[in-house]
Amino acid sequence: MARPSRATARLASFVARSPAALALSVTLAVSPLLVGCGGHEARTLKMRTALDEGNARGAIAAINDELDVSHDEDLPKTIQGDNALLVLDRASIQQGLASFKNSKRDFEAADKAIDMLDLAHNAGDTIGQYVFSDSAGKYQAPPYEKLLINTLNMLNYLETRDLNGARVEARRLSVMHKYFRDQLKEEDNAVLGLGSSLAGFTYEKSGEADEALRYYDEALAFTGFHTLGPSVAALARSGAYKSPRITKLVEEHAADPPPDPSTGEIMFVVGYGRVAHKVANRIPIGLALTLYADAISPQDRVQANELAAQGLVTWVNFPSLEKGQGKWAIPSCQLDGGYVQLEEAVDVDREVRAQWKKIEGKIIVSAITRTISRILVGQGVRAAAGRDSLVGVIASLGAQATLTALDTPDTRSWETLPARIAIARVRVPAGRHRVALDARGWNRSQELDIKPGGWAVVSLMALR
Repeated sequence: MARPSRATARLASFVARSPAALALSVTLAVSPLLVGCGGHEARTLKMRTALDEGNARGAIAAINDELDVSHDEDLPKTIQGDNALLVLDRASIQQGLASFKNSKRDFEAADKAIDMLDLAHNAGDTIGQYVFSDSAGKYQAPPYEKLLINTLNMLNYLETRDLNGARVEARRLSVMHKYFRDQLKEEDNAVLGLGSSLAGFTYEKSGEADEALRYYDEALAFTGFHTLGPSVAALARSGAYKSPRITKLVEEHAADPPPDPSTGEIMFVVGYGRVAHKVANRIPIGLALTLYADAISPQDRVQANELAAQGLVTWVNFPSLEKGQGKWAIPSCQLDGGYVQLEEAVDVDREVRAQWKKIEGKIIVSAITRTISRILVGQGVRAAAGRDSLVGVIASLGAQATLTALDTPDTRSWETLPARIAIARVRVPAGRHRVALDARGWNRSQELDIKPGGWAVVSLMALR
């Protein structure tokens, strides 16, 4: 038989020293989890079903049941792991219902609980992921989720005209942007553009022109922000901050008249559809080895093939992405009965899939390694009790069954992100205006009173 990988060899060595103890301790420790363990995907099924039906209130009720709370404003006793993600899902839905106060509280509570960096891991997390399941470890949010927590919460503050709170979220976003740029070496994530455009608006309306222009300069690095052109060009004429993109924008709008101080501005932000969520899958190990051969170590690949040939290994449990929905919808924005052209700012679903593609192979490898490990555990337990011993056979099957039952694919993610987000920015005369937003059967209408030089931000998150 081929030489096993170092990680597999270490586990086999531990099993050989004390296989019976491992089987007993694993069974006793995890047997309460073997009943009804459907993973995160199962916990969010009712929520997703309600959203598919356009029933946002029903979706929040389903989350509240999972969190074991009675009211929309209640937080669970502990906000970590799956609960943190459920609170994050509820924040998005609350925002879609224009319940901005509750949404802010949920976003901020979840933001504190969800770590993107690998700072909260410990040995127990690593062992749990290696032996049991990826879902046994602490949830690590992909970068786009952390960016969107601050971006969407900034939108909450702008909706409620709280510029102080919006600036706090903008500064948090800058920290994440710095991490993207310096550590991940990524500058092409369009989520950065959306956050920067809202941060620029925040600082512009706070009277900080140069800080606003820095953010706008970041937003203009991405397509989808032409709607900012006239306003940013006008702001640049009074600010000291310069860049090639800002200079080019000023030149393009050189013939524009200066903004009329008796007018105001409205920014529209419309999210629609939902990003792809993770689902649990089982495939034969032979197919897994064929699909992901390049990502598996030669030792593990040979060993897995030999085990499969003996009929000892059958299935590999792993997560994959389901299809997103609603991203090709056409949202509608009306101002005083006339239509406003929305411009796509970010295809969030595309960013979700791009990030998943980077890690998918590693997740499959981890699943295959655990499958091999379960066989080694079973063989070790049986050898310790006697290969022909009935007790040994039962112990072997029990250890393997226990570990297999625990191998729940990690389907955790922020599921209530809109698949796409579009924006528009328009200048309007001072006075009362009627706005109406519609997407995917969700709608919002509101009357605004715009003061001379005033502003408003109106959003809709149609998570269907």
